[in-house]
Amino acid sequence: MQVSMNTVVTMTYELKDADGVVLESSEQPVAYLHGGYDNIFPKVEEAMHGKNIGDTIELALEPADAFGEYDAELVQIEPASAFPQENLKEGSQFEGEDETGEVILYTVTNVADGKVVVDGNHPWAGQRIIFKATIKDVRSANQEEVTHQHVHGAGGHHH
Repeated sequence: MQVSMNTVVTMTYELKDADGVVLESSEQPVAYLHGGYDNIFPKVEEAMHGKNIGDTIELALEPADAFGEYDAELVQIEPASAFPQENLKEGSQFEGEDETGEVILYTVTNVADGKVVVDGNHPWAGQRIIFKATIKDVRSANQEEVTHQHVHGAGGHHH
């Protein structure tokens, strides 16, 4: 079966930075619902379309097509008293909201002199990413998966 609209694609993948350093890879295959549901980067979904089990794709994604451009406005300095002290260290993560109410995951990048620097950018924002994936399985999505716009069951989302 070919990758097409409303198919569930199971794949292994690897993300590398522009220098070829592996940023992330899947030890176990992961699945996504193909068909424009924002379950995977659009350029990757485009490259997967029409492929078959066993096929491999590899493409370079510019920041706008991957984790976004780096936004300096997402870096903020806050008083340390605004954070739970038991978790307050570099690398800690906290949820916050932007001015539109959208939840952003902030990462603590520095703690000093009663101040905390938090960064709401994805750690790989602003980077060119190399995405490589090998298709392990393709199946038709069931109606519930299409309705919910994501995969259910093994390798997918569970309610």
